[in-house]
Amino acid sequence: MMGRLPLDEQLDALRTVLSRNEVLTDVLARTATLDLPGWYVTAGCLFQTVWNVLTGKPSTSGIKDYDVFYFDGSDLSWEAENTVIKAGQQVFEGVPAEVEIRNEARVHLWYEEKFGVPCAPHESTEAAIDSFAATTCCLGVRLEPDGRWRVYAPHGLSDVFNLVVRPNPALAPRAVYDAKTLRWRGQWPELSVLPWPS
Repeated sequence: MMGRLPLDEQLDALRTVLSRNEVLTDVLARTATLDLPGWYVTAGCLFQTVWNVLTGKPSTSGIKDYDVFYFDGSDLSWEAENTVIKAGQQVFEGVPAEVEIRNEARVHLWYEEKFGVPCAPHESTEAAIDSFAATTCCLGVRLEPDGRWRVYAPHGLSDVFNLVVRPNPALAPRAVYDAKTLRWRGQWPELSVLPWPS
């Protein structure tokens, strides 16, 4: 199993598996042209591609959208973020999926209204990725100017490859974890979903 490989081999395996999702590799390449500060393609489109490949499904099956996070603390206005979103809409024109771009420097301004718990300002895109409801989600990939893949995986890759979903009670409330895991189990019944800590 890939989750038992040495870490450097897991990284090679991750790139090989993710490259089977041509929508994802296209989104990575197009996002690189936007030159966003601290950007990553992150969350479901990554680990769900792995789950699809490992369970024999089409690589894009069940993926709702492709999340692009960036971090620009120089202007926290909605207008500045919306300018980036509109530029992205042009860059991603023709991609057969929804691509959602968000400035993670602004998350604290709207998070409590949406999720019911306050969120301290993030200090980086990586800090935002750290706050996902499951450690399995804490994964980001970007293309560096030299073509290398930069992979951010603060909890490693073993759970992703082993189809394990582990709660991450850092920020998101339990209701978010429960809702996400319910949907994921319906799509990928092979998952082992660990309970939220009591």
